[in-house]
Amino acid sequence: MYDFLLGGKDNFEADRKACEALANGIPELVTFANDNRAYLARAVEYVAAQGVDQFLDLGAGLPTADNTHHAAQRHNPEARVVYVDHDPIVLSHGRALIDDSVRTAFLLADIRDTDGILSAPETTRLLDLDRPLCVMLVSLLHCLPDDSDPFGMVRRLMDRLAPGSCIIFSHIVSDDPAAAVWMTDKILSFGTPWGRVRSPEEASVVFDGLELASPWLDGRDEGPFAVDCATWRKPDADPRFRPASAESKLWELSGVAFRR
Repeated sequence: MYDFLLGGKDNFEADRKACEALANGIPELVTFANDNRAYLARAVEYVAAQGVDQFLDLGAGLPTADNTHHAAQRHNPEARVVYVDHDPIVLSHGRALIDDSVRTAFLLADIRDTDGILSAPETTRLLDLDRPLCVMLVSLLHCLPDDSDPFGMVRRLMDRLAPGSCIIFSHIVSDDPAAAVWMTDKILSFGTPWGRVRSPEEASVVFDGLELASPWLDGRDEGPFAVDCATWRKPDADPRFRPASAESKLWELSGVAFRR
């Protein structure tokens, strides 16, 4: 679905029909997806500029435009990336599309299995857990139901990583309970295992115990620090907690946060 919204070609008819159904209730859905993808690239380039050169991309999905390794290697050609997904189709497509297997790998795993992920041969070959590592959690945790304890999973994972490690995070949120329920129910109606749209306060729990980076392009120490992904370190735009239009009931709360 995400690939289709980004204008890609690696998607299926069921994905396209699902996107059309969602767009009936969220007309800004295409903008929503592209804003999130642009945020991923800005955030990865920012983290790479801080000296972090290894990335663990959880719930990567089908490879599409401007993937994590593209953004990271623009800043540091030696950056290493391990993509993780539980879908065998993602694995086969990913391995076929990656042209740098020396610095990039795809791992088939359940993202909740942190021990298995960190000990997998693909991970141990490319990533050094004694050095700072960036964990990608972009448009991911809203896919996990509450009984999977998604935020506890993140805390346990970060506790395993070296100081200086960080997360790049975005999560679909709403301050309108009816809008949150509508989107959650619509996606679940497609038969897709999913979590739910959470409130900004619920999603912000992911940052507990971590130090949020400034969302301002000039790095100023001024809030808000968790913001709509469309405004995180975006040129010619001030960071905003939520979209400017009151009619926008859904957005992706985002932030980059470090373990100090």
